[in-house]
Amino acid sequence: MIKTGIYGGSFDPLHNGHISLARQALQKIGLDEVWLIVSPHNPLKKQENLTDDHLRLEMARLALADEPQLVVSDYEFHLPRPSYMWNTLEQIQQDEPQRELYLLIGEDNWENFDQWYRHEDILKKYHIVVYPRETKSHKPHRRHRHLRYMRAKLMPVSSTMIREKVRNGESIEGLVPAKIADFIEQYHLYRP
Repeated sequence: MIKTGIYGGSFDPLHNGHISLARQALQKIGLDEVWLIVSPHNPLKKQENLTDDHLRLEMARLALADEPQLVVSDYEFHLPRPSYMWNTLEQIQQDEPQRELYLLIGEDNWENFDQWYRHEDILKKYHIVVYPRETKSHKPHRRHRHLRYMRAKLMPVSSTMIREKVRNGESIEGLVPAKIADFIEQYHLYRP
């Protein structure tokens, strides 16, 4: 079996914190690959002001072109919207039965996991790896045989912070790969 991390997100834009977390999952969980699934519509988030799907996908692909174990995926572009993770996992498992899937989610998402579509089925069928978030509420963690917590070094960066910095004309050097900074400049993204 190919141990594959599934790391979904808007990635608007993908930043060095996302990349660092994916690399840590490879090492700490012993994954063969991490798929960064660019989501066109997260059902638990507002759709407003999301950068075009294909621009977000292209940015991520540019940034990870030299990272063979980090794979950028448009899987959810071809599934019904909104993008429910259960549907994504089931479709990947059907198409790629040789893969053992590990869903990577932040502790903030884990705390709201009971709001996810078919969350109990996800927990029964797939591995879940929960990584810390600075916004955690320190609720007690529940135990399950498919659940694992990953200690991770977090970078103090968010996609929202990057968009705000670009909007304010501030530098984003060191927060995103240079290829993404160039892409944002070239396409005038996140400007007022």
